[in-house]
Amino acid sequence: MGKRNRKMFATPLDQDLLKELKHLAVEQNRRLNDLLEEAMRDLLRKYGRSVPEEGQGEE
Repeated sequence: MGKRNRKMFATPLDQDLLKELKHLAVEQNRRLNDLLEEAMRDLLRKYGRSVPEEGQGEE
């Protein structure tokens, strides 16, 4: 995997929602961060916004 621009992002989340996401990450053998990024990309597509390709972004 190539170098990717990353920026820390922290926000309070619903405790039960986060718990289910963590379980899904374990079941899918994926990092929680990867699932969150996938969900964000899906949300942007849903609302017709442009979606940066993976590994691209601004700092």
